[in-house]
Amino acid sequence: QVRLQESGPGLVEPSQTLSLTCTISGLAIGISHYAWSWIRQPPGKGLEWMGVSTYDGTAYITPSLESRTAISRDNAKSTLYLQMNSLKPEDTGVYFCAKHGSAPTGQGTQVTVSS
Repeated sequence: QVRLQESGPGLVEPSQTLSLTCTISGLAIGISHYAWSWIRQPPGKGLEWMGVSTYDGTAYITPSLESRTAISRDNAKSTLYLQMNSLKPEDTGVYFCAKHGSAPTGQGTQVTVSS
């Protein structure tokens, strides 16, 4: 059974950098040829797809976030990473990782951007 566990700092100040980790267990992502996405959900709103890391490590970021977001992976650790710079209060929400094209199955990690 594949399990995804997101983790992060919880509270981040505006203009700072956010670093999130997604640990994927039950599957060796380096040989699975699956792509993995980051998705977020602002309070009271729907899911927003942020970007994807393809099986060869290439990352595609949604245009509205591309200038300040990076997605990477460590296949040996079966781990996906998200880094976002210049955080704003509107970046507050629950952040999820998921197999690309599928709905999130983990609990996500809450990110609150506030001073």
